[in-house]
Parts: sequence; structure tokens; C-alpha cells
Amino acid sequence: MKMRFPNPIAFTPLPVTIIGTLIYAALIIALLITHILVPSAPNDTPAAGVNLTEAWQDLQYISGAFHPYNSRRNDETRDWLLRRIERILARNTRELMFDRSKYLHDEQFRASIAKQSPAVVFSDVTSNVTFSREGKKSSSDAGRESGVSVYFEGTNIIVYIRGSEDGDEDWWVNGQEPPERGGVLVNAHYDSVSTGYGATDDGVGVISILQIISHFTTGGHKPKRGIVALLNNGEEDFLNGARAFSQHPMSKFPRTFLNLEGAGAGGRAVMFRSTDTEVTRAYQKSKFPFATVLSGDAFKRGLIRSETDYLVFTENLGLRGLDVAFYGPRARYHTNRDDARHTSIDSIWHMLSASISTLEALSSSDMSADGHGSEAVWFDLFGQIIAVFKLQTLFALSVALLVAAPIILMIVGALLYRFDKLYIFSRNKTIQGDESDELVPLHGWKGLFQCPVLVVLASAAVVGLAYLLNKVNPAIIYSSQYAVWSMMLSAWFFVAWFFSCSIDYLRPSALTRLYSLLWLFIISWLILIAITVLERRRRIAGGYFLVFYFAAIFLGTLVAFLELFRLPRKAEYAEEVSSTHIEEARSHRSQSIASGQRLAQTSEEEHQPEHNENQNADEEEEATERTSLLRNDRHTTFAHYPHPQSNPHRDPETREQTLDEGKERKVYLGEQAWSWSLPTWLWLLQFLLLSVIPGILVGEIALFLTSSVHQTLADGSSILLPYIAIAFLTILILVPVSPFIHRYTYHVPLFLLLVFVGTLIYNLLAFPFSPNNRLKVYFDQQVDLDTGINTVSLTAIKDGPYIHDLVSSLPSTAGQKISCIDSHIRKGLQTCTWHGLAPKLVPSPPPHLGIPPEFGYADWLSVSVKHANTTRNEAHITLFGKNSRACKILFDTPISNFSITGAAVDDRFDQVSKEGSKEIRLWSRTWEKPWHVTVRWDGGHDGNSSSYHGPRGAQQKKRTKGLNGKAVCLWSDANDAGVIPALEEVWKYAPIWAAVSKNSDGLVEGSKRFLI
Repeated sequence: MKMRFPNPIAFTPLPVTIIGTLIYAALIIALLITHILVPSAPNDTPAAGVNLTEAWQDLQYISGAFHPYNSRRNDETRDWLLRRIERILARNTRELMFDRSKYLHDEQFRASIAKQSPAVVFSDVTSNVTFSREGKKSSSDAGRESGVSVYFEGTNIIVYIRGSEDGDEDWWVNGQEPPERGGVLVNAHYDSVSTGYGATDDGVGVISILQIISHFTTGGHKPKRGIVALLNNGEEDFLNGARAFSQHPMSKFPRTFLNLEGAGAGGRAVMFRSTDTEVTRAYQKSKFPFATVLSGDAFKRGLIRSETDYLVFTENLGLRGLDVAFYGPRARYHTNRDDARHTSIDSIWHMLSASISTLEALSSSDMSADGHGSEAVWFDLFGQIIAVFKLQTLFALSVALLVAAPIILMIVGALLYRFDKLYIFSRNKTIQGDESDELVPLHGWKGLFQCPVLVVLASAAVVGLAYLLNKVNPAIIYSSQYAVWSMMLSAWFFVAWFFSCSIDYLRPSALTRLYSLLWLFIISWLILIAITVLERRRRIAGGYFLVFYFAAIFLGTLVAFLELFRLPRKAEYAEEVSSTHIEEARSHRSQSIASGQRLAQTSEEEHQPEHNENQNADEEEEATERTSLLRNDRHTTFAHYPHPQSNPHRDPETREQTLDEGKERKVYLGEQAWSWSLPTWLWLLQFLLLSVIPGILVGEIALFLTSSVHQTLADGSSILLPYIAIAFLTILILVPVSPFIHRYTYHVPLFLLLVFVGTLIYNLLAFPFSPNNRLKVYFDQQVDLDTGINTVSLTAIKDGPYIHDLVSSLPSTAGQKISCIDSHIRKGLQTCTWHGLAPKLVPSPPPHLGIPPEFGYADWLSVSVKHANTTRNEAHITLFGKNSRACKILFDTPISNFSITGAAVDDRFDQVSKEGSKEIRLWSRTWEKPWHVTVRWDGGHDGNSSSYHGPRGAQQKKRTKGLNGKAVCLWSDANDAGVIPALEEVWKYAPIWAAVSKNSDGLVEGSKRFLI
């Protein structure tokens, strides 16, 4: 007997389970490898002039200590950078053009050097800028609150690398305009925050620029158009350094830019923001691109609170460019865990290689300097290639799919109807007989509601789990995002499989797959309408993955419709079923006659001796593997249900559909008899269409999104949002398997059930923080310099006992009453305050015996206020802070204008917002500088009534007798031991699961009140 092997790709449980599991497992593994692992840096010289070992050593120095703008280490870092640039240029060129006095005043020397040197270095210690930032939106919907004004003195380092098409003119010397605005700006900031070493924020960006300077000044690699390398100082406080660059002549030269940033520690650098399609295409040259337009849309819609220098370059300088940054883990961002130990040379090469290739492309581009470009869509695939196209193209594709997809399906459906093969939505087929019409059941409605039932129930399960975690253990995602993912994925799959198999057991149908695809098509078509509207009206490109998602579902649905052409015509099938039933009826009549004859012989048979047991056994049919376990059972149909006696006149809805034995073997258990001719392999094509394309696009977004937001709860962001996002993305990832899930065997679902139970228990009970995922807490110390009273505060999430446990672990809090209130700086967080250890920020002689050190605080800050005259609301404020170069003036009521001695004026920047300013921040490049500030304010004086501009700019009447406020100076240098004991105490005694970040510009802020 010839052995028959089963079809290895048939739509039966074993192939579906094995193939489906392998495809999804391969996708998940590939996505995780791309997401977690960083491409290895080459061992040899990767590019001309690039030395990764040198870059790694440079990072050790930059991240060797805290170096915020208001620290001595910041000055040391700046001097070190100037020396490094000089050595690089001296190594690559015969002569070094530096902006020394000889170069500035000797024209012949300048002309001779210009022809030889490929670079000019500017040590900018003259630029200053005054600007304002709008206040927050008022909680009472009464417009905005008063804004903040800033005066900043820059200490930027600028290197101009002359391009091959640039002239030899030194147009910047005499204040001339550049002959052509066509250069490229590459930027990074060399300051860190006061609590972070700045390895990735922004040390890697800084050392990347050093290597970029070396590469483009190496012989044979001169750029086509000039490159301006900017190392700005003061980004962390208010993007101050980039604004100060706007005052330098070289800011007029670039037309495009590349901004290098960091908001994590290590990993891949993501291109997360771009102005237009043309500059984005420059990033396509990267060997390992990593990018998604979804992050750009998040910035555009204000969903991400933080900002980068990209904002200044685009809004204030009118440049076109890109934002590239490290983005995780955010728990290390702005903490002492942002060090070289937590990054790698591979991460350096990932950012550096992308920067060099992007700059080469931008420098060679002919894009217009004054143009704005077209809005772009971009995303990478497995970190190997990147797709870039216009938003207009995406919109056209969306509209085309919205119109063409349903029309094509309707045309195919019409053809199926024309050829009498449209079995869906068909209950019966009428056959015209001699005496009366006969109805042959088709059961074409079976399987219609299986997909929506299982999708709704499975989706409800994961959404319910999101709310459960948010209620019981809301912070677990902070350290265990993959445990949450595993729980969600396994829960959705098991619930969907359970209800799918239950429904399929009760009402099996060969149309389940087609109906499921049709439901997915309708739902995704409705979603695509919304996405298309957002593309057109809101210019949002982040829904690109849903466009391709719909395209994949459409193709799978189209295949399912085309599959129906293999079915017999409904009329032919009905005739075959009818003729089979007629034959059964005739056989039934013959059996009735024979039965009557046997009854006549009954009496005789009762007197015959019984046969012995062995003889009866010999007369029975020989048993085979298909023989029923019960003897003398009734004949069954292909569905293994008992076959009733054939009757051509019985209810057509209950009549079984009987075919010949060969066709019955091709029908899957319990499904419609006409399905015997359906192809058994097309499911695999549909599975690949529905799983691969959506799986890659949605999977990459899912990993990037959760890695970006799962630790933002420490910043005060919504805790529920990441769970809802994971639930939604889980549905998108697994809903394409719903047309096939009823064919899975129980092995995979039961395994996933165990995974679900284990991860659920872990997620509900586990402690949410760990040494590798530390809860970020924000430190702040306020000192009243008049009274000597100082308070220390820590700010953290208010859900759970974490902030209270942390504060109680500090020795100085013992026996104190801890005051905890909602933070007014960071929404969604809680601030706990207590009397802290006294800071020692200003050198002073040992205090006399019995005299507390707090009594010496008054000398740290001097402030004097003088009313200008009695007819105008104007006053002169002079303040001076010891061992500091950052101060600010806070007002109880808004001021309308102010001026500072020596400040430049730039019409591109408003000094005061239209709502007025209640704060002036002052940053000096020199230490212990006296500030001379003149302020003006609206409102009556000495009882006189006058008008001022309210929150909406409306004229209002107000009486005021002056202007109250306080002068504040900041101290941000925590490098020396014993200077800020309260901060050192937190570092020493805080639990291992906590990390400290700064809460404001100064670690310690000392203040004195004044009255005008």
C-alpha cells in the first residue's frame, strides 16, 4: 500500500502552529536584536582622520566630573576643548589659523594663512543675548501665566571648516554678510547638568564633533561647502548657548544643521526629528540608520516636554536640519549614572558614523537656503535601511487605498456573484424541481461573528490588565517593561485562542478566515480614514505604519476573495447534493422492502441455535484504524456527527450535505461540504502578508515607544499612558493572527497561559525599581540668607511609599516633621521638605564657638534696590553673589520691561513676553560679577491709578505701591566634598534603587527679599 504524507503547509493545526509560531518568534528575536544591540565599531581606522580610541579617551575626561555652566569644571572643560582642537588642527595642517590679535590686525598675515588653513577657530567670549520664554498656560483658561526673561553671556567654541567651493574671503572680520548662505552647522553642547557627568548628554556629541573636525580637515576630505562646528555652552539651563550663537557672525553662514544630543546612556542614536524631506534624505547615507517620524510628531504636538537646540536653529535662525540623540534608558538621564561606564565605543561610532555621512551629504547638497522643503515621513527597517518620502506621498497613498481597496473587493465580489461562487452571506441555494423548488443549505453565514467576538474579548482583557497594573503596582513598568509586554501578549493570544476554538467547535466554518479578514479590513479602513484626515489637516505623519498595516490586510483579504474562485458553482454543488439525497431515498425504500421480508422469517430465526462467540467474531467486519470504538454505531458524516436517515423532504436547514468519499476527505472537520476544493496552502501567503509587514513596522514602534516612555513617570508624566500604549500595540501586533488562531493546537496557548500567570504575579508583586533602573528623585536646597534657615526637598512620584521611604532613610531627617505636598514645578510629582544640613558654598573662616554657620549666609548675596524717580514705575537693582556666576530676580507681580548694562539687543528675541515677566535669569561668563538691572512695570504708584496688560493683553486698572520680590543666586558645583552636605547625604544614604537629579538650575539657591 502506497504511503501518503500530509501536506506540510496545509491549513491544519500542526502546520499552522509550527509555521505561525516560528514566524512570530523570528520577528520578535530580530526586532529585539536590533533594538538592544548596537552595531560593533570597527577595529581599524573607520574613516580618514577618525580615531575611536582617542575619542574614547576624550570621553573619559569630559565625563570625569560634573561640569554645568555654573561650575569651575566647566571653564576647565572649555580650555581643554580649545587645546584639543588646536592639537587636531596642528596635526592635520601645516599652519593653524586662530583668532589671535595678529590674525585680526595683520591683513597680510591673514591673507597668507587663509590659503593654507582649512579651519578657523573662534573662542567666542563676547556674544550675549537677552530673550524671553512664554509662561505656562493658565489652569483657569485665562491665557498664559507671566513668562521668564533671560540674559546670558556665551562662551561658545566655533570651528569653521572651509569648503572647496567657499571663497578665501574673511567676510566675518569686518562684519560683512557671507557671500552665500550654503554651509552646514553641526552642534553639541559641552555643559552638563549639576548632577550628571554628561557622558551621553552631551559628551558623545562633543567628542563626535572633535572627530568630525579631524576627518574634514584631513587631506582629501575637504567638504564641498563649509561646515561650522559649534560646541555651545549653557544648553541645559534654557538652550542659552544656541541663542548666544545667534549673535556671532558665523551664525549667518549655515543653511542646514545637524544637532547631536543625548537623553539616556548608551544604545543607538536615533534620528528623531527633521524639518523636511530633503535634509532627511541626507541621513539615508548612514550605514546603520535608526529613526522614526513618530517621535517628530510627538514633539510637534507638544507631547514631549523637553527641548533641544533644534528649537533655536529652526525658529530663531530659520535653518533646516536634523536632531539625532541617544534616548534611553531615561532613568540614567541627568544623574551620576550618565557616565562613560554606561555607554560604549560602539555607541560613539553609531553617532559618529551617522554624523559624518550626513554632513557629507548636506555639504554636497544643492538645496535652497531660503526654502522650507516638504514635510517628510521616515522610518528604518531593522536598523539597516531607512525609508524617506514626502508626507504628500503618504497622503496620496492613503487616499488611493481608501478609494481603490473597497472598489477592488466589490469588483471581485461582483465577479464571484456573476460566476455563482459568492458563498459568503449565502444561506441556501434554490434548485428548481419538477414538482416544487428545493432549498439546499450552504451555511455561508457560519463564522461571520467569530472575529469581532474574540478580538473584543481579548482586547478587553489587555486593557483591563493595564488598569489593574495601574491600580495595584503602577511603577512596575519602570524596570520591567518586557515583563509587562510578555503578560499583555500572552494574555491576548490565549483569550483569543480560547474563544476562537470554542466558537469554532460549536459552529465550524470554512469561511472563518475570510470573515475575519473582512472584519479587519472594515475596521482598518475606518482607522485609515482618521489617519488620512490627520495627515491632511494636522500634518501628522506618524500614522504611516497604519497605512501599510491596512495595505497588508487589504492584500490578505483580496487573496481570500480570489480563493473563492476555486469553489464549485453554487448551482452545481446544490445539484450534486440533491442527486445524492435522491439516491439515498431510493436506497431507503429498498431497505424498507427487504426489512419486510426479514420480518416474515422472524419466527423461524428465533428457533435457530445461536452461533458461538468465535463464529460471530469471524462474521464481523475486520476492524481498522478508522473503525469506531463502538460496535453497531450509526453511520456518521464527515463532521463526525450522527447521520440521520436520509429524507429528501426534511427541513433543508438541517439536511446534511453529503458528497462522495473522495471529496469528503478534503473537507476539514465540521466545515461546509463545498469547501473541499479550497486551496490548502494560500493561508501561508495571507499569514506572511498580515504578520511580516505589520509585525516589523508595529514592533519597531512598540519597542522604541515603550523604551522612550516607560521611565517618564519619574518626570511626572502619566503612569497609565504607557500601559494603555502597550495594550493598544499588543492588539495591533496580534490581531493579524486572528483569522488563523482557531487552527492552533493547545500547546502554544497553554505555554502562553503559564507565561501570563507567571508575569501577572510578578508584575503585581515585584518591587518596581532596581540598581539598573533607579527611581529618579529631584534634589533642591533653598536658603533664606536673611534668616539663615535652609530647607532641603526631594521630589518624586507620589504613587506608593517610595519618596517617604527615601526621605526617612536620611539621618538628618530623624525626629523632624516632613512636609509633603504636590510639586509646583513638576506636575504629577510630590515634594517632601525638611530642615537640611547647612551648605558650605562660600569659603569663610571657622565660625566662633557657639555661633552657627547660618549667621554668615548674609554675606553670600548682596542686593540693593533704588527707585529711579517718583513719576515712573522704574527701579535699579544691583546684586552680587559670591562664588557664583548665576543669579535671578523674582517679582511678585510681572514687569513690563528691563535692561542690563552691556546687554545686546536683537529684534528676533522678545525681552519680555506679552504677559510680562515675573523672573529675570542672569548668567555671566565671569565669576562674582555685579549685576546692574533696570526694571519697569505697569500699574499705579503711591496710590495713582494707571493701566497694565493682563493675562490676555487686555487693558486693566490696578493700584500698586511698588514692586516686591527677591534676589536669588545659584550654586551648582558639587564636585568638591563637603560643599553641599545635604546632597552628599542623599547620595550616600539613599536606597540603591534611587538616583538623584537636579530639580532646578541651582542645587542650592540663596535668596534675599526686597521691596521697592
